[in-house]
Amino acid sequence: MKKYFQFEELGTNYRREILGGLTTFLSMAYILAVNPGMLEAAGMDYNAVFVATALAAAVGCLFMGLIAKYPIALAPGMGLNAFFTFSVVMGMGMAWETALTGVMFSGVVFIVLSLSGIRETIINAIPAQLKYAVGAGIGLFITFVGFQGAGIIVNDDSTLTVLGDVTSGNTLLAVFGIFVTAIFMAKKISGGIFYGMVITAVAGMIFGLVKLPEKVVSTIPSLEPTFGAAFQAFGNLDLILNLDFLIVVLTFLFVDFFDTAGTLMAVAGQAGLVKDNKLPRAGKALLADSLATVTGAIFGTSTTTSYVESTAGVAAGARTGLAAVVTGILFLISLFFSPVLAVVTSAVTAPALIIVGALMVSSLKLIEWDKIEIAIPAFLVMICMPLGYSIATGIAIGFIFYPITMLVAGRSKEVHPIMYGLFVIFLCYFIFL
Repeated sequence: MKKYFQFEELGTNYRREILGGLTTFLSMAYILAVNPGMLEAAGMDYNAVFVATALAAAVGCLFMGLIAKYPIALAPGMGLNAFFTFSVVMGMGMAWETALTGVMFSGVVFIVLSLSGIRETIINAIPAQLKYAVGAGIGLFITFVGFQGAGIIVNDDSTLTVLGDVTSGNTLLAVFGIFVTAIFMAKKISGGIFYGMVITAVAGMIFGLVKLPEKVVSTIPSLEPTFGAAFQAFGNLDLILNLDFLIVVLTFLFVDFFDTAGTLMAVAGQAGLVKDNKLPRAGKALLADSLATVTGAIFGTSTTTSYVESTAGVAAGARTGLAAVVTGILFLISLFFSPVLAVVTSAVTAPALIIVGALMVSSLKLIEWDKIEIAIPAFLVMICMPLGYSIATGIAIGFIFYPITMLVAGRSKEVHPIMYGLFVIFLCYFIFL
Protein backbone atom coordinates (compact mmCIF):
# COMPACT_ATOMS: atom_id res chain seq x y z
CA MET A 1 0.00 0.00 0.00
CA LYS A 2 2.88 2.37 0.78
CA LYS A 3 4.27 1.78 -2.70
CA TYR A 4 0.91 2.18 -4.44
CA PHE A 5 0.22 5.54 -2.77
CA GLN A 6 3.89 6.65 -3.04
CA PHE A 7 4.39 7.33 0.66
CA GLU A 8 8.17 7.69 0.38
CA GLU A 9 8.09 10.08 -2.60
CA LEU A 10 5.49 12.30 -0.94
CA GLY A 11 6.98 12.16 2.55
CA THR A 12 3.92 10.83 4.34
CA ASN A 13 2.87 7.89 6.53
CA TYR A 14 -0.23 5.99 7.65
CA ARG A 15 -0.85 8.26 10.63
CA ARG A 16 -0.88 11.44 8.56
CA GLU A 17 -3.12 9.95 5.88
CA ILE A 18 -5.64 8.48 8.32
CA LEU A 19 -5.72 11.68 10.38
CA GLY A 20 -6.08 13.74 7.20
CA GLY A 21 -8.94 11.56 5.96
CA LEU A 22 -10.70 11.80 9.31
CA THR A 23 -10.26 15.59 9.41
CA THR A 24 -11.71 15.94 5.92
CA PHE A 25 -14.69 13.77 6.85
CA LEU A 26 -15.48 15.78 9.96
CA SER A 27 -15.14 19.02 7.98
CA MET A 28 -17.75 17.94 5.43
CA ALA A 29 -19.98 15.62 7.50
CA TYR A 30 -22.55 18.42 7.65
CA ILE A 31 -23.59 17.48 4.10
CA LEU A 32 -25.24 14.32 5.48
CA ALA A 33 -27.84 16.50 7.17
CA VAL A 34 -27.93 19.55 4.88
CA ASN A 35 -28.31 17.76 1.53
CA PRO A 36 -31.33 15.63 2.53
CA GLY A 37 -32.99 18.70 4.01
CA MET A 38 -32.35 20.66 0.81
CA LEU A 39 -33.66 17.97 -1.54
CA GLU A 40 -36.63 17.21 0.71
CA ALA A 41 -37.91 20.67 -0.29
CA ALA A 42 -37.95 19.34 -3.87
CA GLY A 43 -40.32 16.56 -2.81
CA MET A 44 -37.75 13.83 -2.27
CA ASP A 45 -37.71 11.41 0.66
CA TYR A 46 -35.38 12.74 3.40
CA ASN A 47 -34.17 9.36 4.65
CA ALA A 48 -33.56 7.98 1.15
CA VAL A 49 -31.57 11.08 0.21
CA PHE A 50 -29.52 10.69 3.41
CA VAL A 51 -28.50 7.20 2.31
CA ALA A 52 -27.92 8.36 -1.27
CA THR A 53 -25.73 11.21 -0.01
CA ALA A 54 -23.56 8.92 2.10
CA LEU A 55 -23.23 6.33 -0.68
CA ALA A 56 -22.46 8.92 -3.37
CA ALA A 57 -19.81 10.49 -1.14
CA ALA A 58 -18.30 7.10 -0.29
CA VAL A 59 -18.14 5.97 -3.91
CA GLY A 60 -16.74 9.32 -5.05
CA CYS A 61 -14.02 9.30 -2.38
CA LEU A 62 -13.04 5.72 -3.23
CA PHE A 63 -12.90 6.54 -6.94
CA MET A 64 -10.71 9.57 -6.28
CA GLY A 65 -8.44 7.81 -3.79
CA LEU A 66 -7.91 4.56 -5.68
CA ILE A 67 -7.96 5.81 -9.29
CA ALA A 68 -6.44 9.30 -9.09
CA LYS A 69 -4.61 8.85 -5.77
CA TYR A 70 -5.42 12.38 -4.61
CA PRO A 71 -6.39 13.37 -1.03
CA ILE A 72 -9.60 14.93 -2.33
CA ALA A 73 -13.03 13.93 -1.01
CA LEU A 74 -16.30 14.15 -2.91
CA ALA A 75 -19.95 14.50 -1.94
CA PRO A 76 -23.14 16.09 -3.30
CA GLY A 77 -22.22 19.73 -3.78
CA MET A 78 -23.64 22.72 -1.96
CA GLY A 79 -24.97 25.29 -4.41
CA LEU A 80 -25.67 22.58 -6.94
CA ASN A 81 -28.25 21.05 -4.60
CA ALA A 82 -29.82 24.50 -4.14
CA PHE A 83 -29.96 24.99 -7.92
CA PHE A 84 -31.51 21.51 -8.21
CA THR A 85 -34.25 22.31 -5.69
CA PHE A 86 -35.07 25.98 -6.06
CA SER A 87 -34.27 26.67 -9.72
CA VAL A 88 -34.98 23.40 -11.51
CA VAL A 89 -37.74 21.73 -9.48
CA MET A 90 -39.49 24.65 -7.78
CA GLY A 91 -38.61 27.37 -10.32
CA MET A 92 -38.97 25.53 -13.64
CA GLY A 93 -41.58 23.07 -12.38
CA MET A 94 -39.52 20.06 -13.45
CA ALA A 95 -40.17 16.79 -11.59
CA TRP A 96 -37.32 15.82 -9.31
CA GLU A 97 -37.00 12.50 -11.12
CA THR A 98 -36.37 14.35 -14.39
CA ALA A 99 -33.95 16.69 -12.64
CA LEU A 100 -31.97 13.62 -11.53
CA THR A 101 -31.89 12.56 -15.17
CA GLY A 102 -30.34 15.94 -15.95
CA VAL A 103 -27.67 15.35 -13.31
CA MET A 104 -26.95 11.91 -14.77
CA PHE A 105 -26.71 13.32 -18.31
CA SER A 106 -24.24 15.99 -17.19
CA GLY A 107 -22.16 13.26 -15.54
CA VAL A 108 -22.12 11.21 -18.73
CA VAL A 109 -20.90 14.26 -20.67
CA PHE A 110 -18.22 14.71 -17.99
CA ILE A 111 -17.06 11.15 -18.53
CA VAL A 112 -16.77 11.67 -22.29
CA LEU A 113 -14.83 14.90 -21.82
CA SER A 114 -12.57 13.27 -19.23
CA LEU A 115 -11.79 10.18 -21.32
CA SER A 116 -11.08 12.37 -24.37
CA GLY A 117 -8.57 14.41 -22.37
CA ILE A 118 -10.40 17.69 -23.06
CA ARG A 119 -10.99 18.51 -19.40
CA GLU A 120 -7.35 17.86 -18.50
CA THR A 121 -6.17 19.98 -21.44
CA ILE A 122 -8.34 22.89 -20.30
CA ILE A 123 -7.02 22.77 -16.73
CA ASN A 124 -3.40 22.61 -17.88
CA ALA A 125 -4.00 25.58 -20.24
CA ILE A 126 -4.93 27.88 -17.34
CA PRO A 127 -1.94 30.13 -16.52
CA ALA A 128 -0.19 29.64 -13.21
CA GLN A 129 -1.03 33.18 -12.06
CA LEU A 130 -4.76 32.49 -12.30
CA LYS A 131 -4.35 29.12 -10.61
CA TYR A 132 -2.79 30.90 -7.64
CA ALA A 133 -5.74 33.29 -7.62
CA VAL A 134 -8.19 30.38 -7.72
CA GLY A 135 -6.51 28.83 -4.68
CA ALA A 136 -6.61 32.09 -2.76
CA GLY A 137 -10.19 32.76 -3.82
CA ILE A 138 -11.31 29.36 -2.56
CA GLY A 139 -9.52 30.16 0.68
CA LEU A 140 -11.56 33.35 1.07
CA PHE A 141 -14.71 31.50 0.05
CA ILE A 142 -14.44 28.75 2.65
CA THR A 143 -13.44 31.31 5.28
CA PHE A 144 -16.63 33.24 4.47
CA VAL A 145 -18.61 29.99 4.75
CA GLY A 146 -16.96 29.35 8.11
CA PHE A 147 -17.79 32.86 9.37
CA GLN A 148 -21.42 32.35 8.35
CA GLY A 149 -21.63 28.94 10.00
CA ALA A 150 -20.22 30.40 13.21
CA GLY A 151 -22.63 33.34 13.18
CA ILE A 152 -19.66 35.74 13.12
CA ILE A 153 -20.93 37.19 9.84
CA VAL A 154 -24.70 37.36 9.29
CA ASN A 155 -27.14 38.71 6.71
CA ASP A 156 -28.16 42.37 6.74
CA ASP A 157 -30.72 43.98 4.44
CA SER A 158 -28.87 47.29 4.29
CA THR A 159 -25.24 46.20 3.89
CA LEU A 160 -25.73 42.55 2.79
CA THR A 161 -23.47 41.32 5.59
CA VAL A 162 -22.63 42.54 9.06
CA LEU A 163 -20.92 41.33 12.23
CA GLY A 164 -23.18 38.94 14.11
CA ASP A 165 -23.87 38.61 17.82
CA VAL A 166 -20.42 37.59 19.06
CA THR A 167 -21.79 37.01 22.56
CA SER A 168 -24.11 34.18 21.51
CA GLY A 169 -23.19 30.69 22.68
CA ASN A 170 -22.48 29.05 19.32
CA THR A 171 -20.47 32.02 18.07
CA LEU A 172 -18.37 32.03 21.22
CA LEU A 173 -17.83 28.29 20.80
CA ALA A 174 -16.59 28.84 17.25
CA VAL A 175 -14.30 31.68 18.35
CA PHE A 176 -12.94 29.39 21.08
CA GLY A 177 -12.31 26.77 18.41
CA ILE A 178 -10.44 29.28 16.24
CA PHE A 179 -8.16 30.18 19.15
CA VAL A 180 -7.48 26.55 20.03
CA THR A 181 -6.82 25.54 16.44
CA ALA A 182 -4.59 28.58 15.85
CA ILE A 183 -2.53 27.66 18.90
CA PHE A 184 -2.06 24.09 17.65
CA MET A 185 -1.06 25.36 14.20
CA ALA A 186 1.33 27.98 15.62
CA LYS A 187 2.97 25.27 17.72
CA LYS A 188 3.26 23.21 14.48
CA ILE A 189 1.41 20.26 16.03
CA SER A 190 0.60 17.70 13.35
CA GLY A 191 -3.16 17.22 13.09
CA GLY A 192 -3.84 20.53 14.86
CA ILE A 193 -6.99 21.20 12.86
CA PHE A 194 -8.46 17.82 13.78
CA TYR A 195 -7.60 18.21 17.46
CA GLY A 196 -9.13 21.69 17.39
CA MET A 197 -12.42 20.27 16.08
CA VAL A 198 -12.48 17.55 18.73
CA ILE A 199 -11.81 19.98 21.59
CA THR A 200 -14.42 22.40 20.25
CA ALA A 201 -17.04 19.62 20.07
CA VAL A 202 -16.23 18.45 23.61
CA ALA A 203 -16.41 22.02 24.94
CA GLY A 204 -19.75 22.45 23.20
CA MET A 205 -21.15 19.34 24.87
CA ILE A 206 -19.84 20.40 28.28
CA PHE A 207 -21.54 23.80 28.08
CA GLY A 208 -24.73 22.48 26.51
CA LEU A 209 -24.15 24.13 23.14
CA VAL A 210 -23.85 20.79 21.35
CA LYS A 211 -26.47 18.17 22.11
CA LEU A 212 -25.31 14.81 23.34
CA PRO A 213 -26.43 12.08 20.93
CA GLU A 214 -29.48 10.20 22.23
CA LYS A 215 -28.13 6.96 20.79
CA VAL A 216 -25.03 5.77 18.99
CA VAL A 217 -26.24 3.31 16.36
CA SER A 218 -29.30 3.53 14.11
CA THR A 219 -30.72 1.39 11.32
CA ILE A 220 -30.07 2.32 7.69
CA PRO A 221 -33.18 3.79 6.00
CA SER A 222 -34.46 2.42 2.68
CA LEU A 223 -33.01 3.80 -0.54
CA GLU A 224 -35.99 2.60 -2.59
CA PRO A 225 -37.82 5.99 -2.92
CA THR A 226 -34.95 7.52 -4.92
CA PHE A 227 -32.83 4.67 -6.28
CA GLY A 228 -33.04 4.47 -10.08
CA ALA A 229 -35.54 7.36 -10.33
CA ALA A 230 -33.16 9.04 -12.80
CA PHE A 231 -34.17 6.45 -15.41
CA GLN A 232 -37.91 7.15 -15.20
CA ALA A 233 -37.74 10.01 -17.71
CA PHE A 234 -36.77 7.57 -20.46
CA GLY A 235 -40.36 6.33 -20.36
CA ASN A 236 -41.49 9.71 -21.66
CA LEU A 237 -38.92 11.27 -24.00
CA ASP A 238 -40.88 14.54 -24.14
CA LEU A 239 -39.54 15.22 -20.64
CA ILE A 240 -35.94 15.35 -21.86
CA LEU A 241 -36.23 16.40 -25.50
CA ASN A 242 -36.81 20.08 -24.80
CA LEU A 243 -34.90 23.33 -24.26
CA ASP A 244 -35.49 23.49 -20.48
CA PHE A 245 -33.88 20.10 -19.98
CA LEU A 246 -30.89 21.11 -22.14
CA ILE A 247 -30.41 24.29 -20.07
CA VAL A 248 -30.47 22.23 -16.86
CA VAL A 249 -27.85 19.80 -18.17
CA LEU A 250 -25.59 22.61 -19.42
CA THR A 251 -25.82 24.47 -16.11
CA PHE A 252 -24.96 21.37 -14.08
CA LEU A 253 -22.13 20.73 -16.54
CA PHE A 254 -20.70 24.24 -16.34
CA VAL A 255 -20.84 24.71 -12.58
CA ASP A 256 -19.51 21.25 -11.71
CA PHE A 257 -16.73 21.47 -14.30
CA PHE A 258 -15.24 24.67 -12.97
CA ASP A 259 -16.02 24.00 -9.30
CA THR A 260 -14.09 20.75 -9.67
CA ALA A 261 -11.28 22.34 -11.66
CA GLY A 262 -10.86 25.05 -9.04
CA THR A 263 -10.94 22.58 -6.16
CA LEU A 264 -8.43 20.25 -7.80
CA MET A 265 -6.00 23.09 -8.46
CA ALA A 266 -6.37 24.51 -4.96
CA VAL A 267 -6.04 21.25 -3.02
CA ALA A 268 -3.23 19.86 -5.18
CA GLY A 269 -1.41 23.18 -4.99
CA GLN A 270 -1.68 23.27 -1.19
CA ALA A 271 -0.38 19.70 -1.01
CA GLY A 272 2.55 20.53 -3.30
CA LEU A 273 1.41 18.09 -5.99
CA VAL A 274 1.38 20.50 -8.95
CA LYS A 275 4.41 20.04 -11.22
CA ASP A 276 5.42 22.62 -13.85
CA ASN A 277 1.97 24.22 -13.69
CA LYS A 278 0.41 20.85 -14.51
CA LEU A 279 -1.66 18.54 -12.37
CA PRO A 280 -0.38 14.95 -12.59
CA ARG A 281 -3.15 12.40 -13.14
CA ALA A 282 -5.64 15.24 -13.70
CA GLY A 283 -7.52 13.09 -16.21
CA LYS A 284 -8.01 10.33 -13.64
CA ALA A 285 -9.14 12.85 -11.00
CA LEU A 286 -11.69 14.33 -13.39
CA LEU A 287 -12.88 10.87 -14.41
CA ALA A 288 -13.39 9.96 -10.75
CA ASP A 289 -15.46 13.10 -10.29
CA SER A 290 -17.54 12.30 -13.38
CA LEU A 291 -18.21 8.72 -12.33
CA ALA A 292 -19.27 9.93 -8.88
CA THR A 293 -21.82 12.30 -10.42
CA VAL A 294 -23.43 9.53 -12.47
CA THR A 295 -23.40 7.11 -9.52
CA GLY A 296 -24.89 9.73 -7.18
CA ALA A 297 -27.71 10.49 -9.63
CA ILE A 298 -28.58 6.79 -9.81
CA PHE A 299 -28.64 6.56 -6.01
CA GLY A 300 -30.87 9.65 -5.88
CA THR A 301 -28.96 12.84 -5.15
CA SER A 302 -27.86 16.02 -6.91
CA THR A 303 -24.42 16.49 -8.48
CA THR A 304 -21.51 14.90 -6.61
CA THR A 305 -18.37 17.02 -6.76
CA SER A 306 -14.93 17.55 -5.23
CA TYR A 307 -15.01 19.34 -1.87
CA VAL A 308 -12.86 22.30 -0.86
CA GLU A 309 -13.02 20.98 2.71
CA SER A 310 -10.39 18.50 1.53
CA THR A 311 -7.92 21.31 2.21
CA ALA A 312 -8.53 20.72 5.93
CA GLY A 313 -7.26 17.15 5.51
CA VAL A 314 -4.25 18.36 3.53
CA ALA A 315 -3.49 20.87 6.30
CA ALA A 316 -3.62 17.94 8.73
CA GLY A 317 -0.97 16.13 6.70
CA ALA A 318 -2.78 14.19 3.94
CA ARG A 319 -0.86 13.84 0.68
CA THR A 320 -2.16 10.69 -1.02
CA GLY A 321 -5.34 8.95 -2.11
CA LEU A 322 -5.34 6.88 1.08
CA ALA A 323 -6.79 9.90 2.88
CA ALA A 324 -9.69 9.98 0.42
CA VAL A 325 -10.21 6.23 0.89
CA VAL A 326 -10.37 6.77 4.67
CA THR A 327 -12.95 9.53 4.17
CA GLY A 328 -15.01 7.26 1.90
CA ILE A 329 -14.99 4.44 4.45
CA LEU A 330 -16.12 6.88 7.15
CA PHE A 331 -19.06 7.94 4.98
CA LEU A 332 -20.08 4.27 4.75
CA ILE A 333 -19.74 3.85 8.51
CA SER A 334 -21.82 7.00 9.02
CA LEU A 335 -24.84 5.13 7.66
CA PHE A 336 -24.93 3.26 10.97
CA PHE A 337 -23.82 6.10 13.29
CA SER A 338 -25.84 9.06 12.06
CA PRO A 339 -26.91 10.11 15.63
CA VAL A 340 -23.27 10.68 16.60
CA LEU A 341 -22.73 13.03 13.66
CA ALA A 342 -25.11 15.49 15.31
CA VAL A 343 -22.19 16.71 17.44
CA VAL A 344 -20.40 17.99 14.32
CA THR A 345 -22.27 21.29 14.17
CA SER A 346 -21.43 24.35 12.07
CA ALA A 347 -19.78 25.92 15.12
CA VAL A 348 -17.46 22.90 15.32
CA THR A 349 -16.49 22.90 11.63
CA ALA A 350 -16.23 26.69 11.24
CA PRO A 351 -12.81 27.04 12.93
CA ALA A 352 -11.31 24.45 10.57
CA LEU A 353 -12.66 26.24 7.49
CA ILE A 354 -11.44 29.64 8.70
CA ILE A 355 -7.93 28.43 9.56
CA VAL A 356 -7.60 26.51 6.30
CA GLY A 357 -8.72 29.63 4.42
CA ALA A 358 -5.86 31.54 6.05
CA LEU A 359 -3.42 28.89 4.83
CA MET A 360 -4.74 28.94 1.27
CA VAL A 361 -4.44 32.69 0.68
CA SER A 362 -0.67 32.31 1.01
CA SER A 363 -0.63 31.68 -2.76
CA LEU A 364 -1.27 35.42 -3.23
CA LYS A 365 2.45 36.06 -2.74
CA LEU A 366 3.14 34.20 -6.00
CA ILE A 367 1.00 36.55 -8.13
CA GLU A 368 2.74 39.36 -10.06
CA TRP A 369 0.73 42.22 -8.58
CA ASP A 370 2.98 44.82 -10.21
CA LYS A 371 1.67 43.75 -13.64
CA ILE A 372 -1.83 45.18 -13.94
CA GLU A 373 -2.82 42.82 -16.79
CA ILE A 374 -2.32 39.95 -14.32
CA ALA A 375 -3.43 41.71 -11.14
CA ILE A 376 -6.93 42.71 -12.33
CA PRO A 377 -8.18 39.27 -13.50
CA ALA A 378 -6.45 37.55 -10.57
CA PHE A 379 -8.12 39.90 -8.11
CA LEU A 380 -11.51 39.41 -9.75
CA VAL A 381 -11.15 35.63 -9.58
CA MET A 382 -10.28 35.87 -5.91
CA ILE A 383 -12.87 38.39 -4.75
CA CYS A 384 -15.85 37.18 -6.80
CA MET A 385 -15.80 33.70 -5.29
CA PRO A 386 -16.92 34.73 -1.79
CA LEU A 387 -19.01 37.69 -2.98
CA GLY A 388 -20.73 35.64 -5.69
CA TYR A 389 -20.87 32.64 -3.33
CA SER A 390 -19.63 30.41 -6.14
CA ILE A 391 -16.24 29.06 -7.20
CA ALA A 392 -17.42 28.82 -10.81
CA THR A 393 -18.62 32.44 -10.85
CA GLY A 394 -15.26 33.74 -9.64
CA ILE A 395 -13.41 31.71 -12.27
CA ALA A 396 -15.77 32.87 -15.01
CA ILE A 397 -15.48 36.60 -14.26
CA GLY A 398 -11.71 36.57 -13.88
CA PHE A 399 -11.20 34.46 -16.98
CA ILE A 400 -13.30 36.87 -19.05
CA PHE A 401 -11.02 39.76 -18.10
CA TYR A 402 -7.71 37.88 -18.52
CA PRO A 403 -7.60 37.71 -22.37
CA ILE A 404 -8.74 41.35 -22.56
CA THR A 405 -6.07 42.76 -20.23
CA MET A 406 -3.35 40.60 -21.79
CA LEU A 407 -4.40 41.72 -25.29
CA VAL A 408 -4.34 45.40 -24.36
CA ALA A 409 -0.95 44.96 -22.67
CA GLY A 410 0.49 43.54 -25.89
CA ARG A 411 0.91 40.03 -24.49
CA SER A 412 -1.75 38.26 -26.52
CA LYS A 413 0.72 35.64 -27.78
CA GLU A 414 1.23 34.46 -24.19
CA VAL A 415 -2.46 33.58 -23.87
CA HIS A 416 -3.25 29.94 -24.65
CA PRO A 417 -5.89 29.57 -27.41
CA ILE A 418 -8.07 27.65 -24.98
CA MET A 419 -8.30 30.76 -22.77
CA TYR A 420 -9.85 32.66 -25.70
CA GLY A 421 -12.33 29.81 -26.10
CA LEU A 422 -13.20 29.99 -22.39
CA PHE A 423 -13.70 33.75 -22.78
CA VAL A 424 -16.46 33.08 -25.31
CA ILE A 425 -17.99 30.24 -23.28
CA PHE A 426 -18.14 32.33 -20.09
CA LEU A 427 -19.73 35.24 -21.91
CA CYS A 428 -22.37 32.93 -23.35
CA TYR A 429 -22.95 31.42 -19.92
CA PHE A 430 -23.75 34.79 -18.34
CA ILE A 431 -25.85 35.92 -21.29
CA PHE A 432 -27.92 32.79 -21.89
CA LEU A 433 -27.85 30.69 -18.70
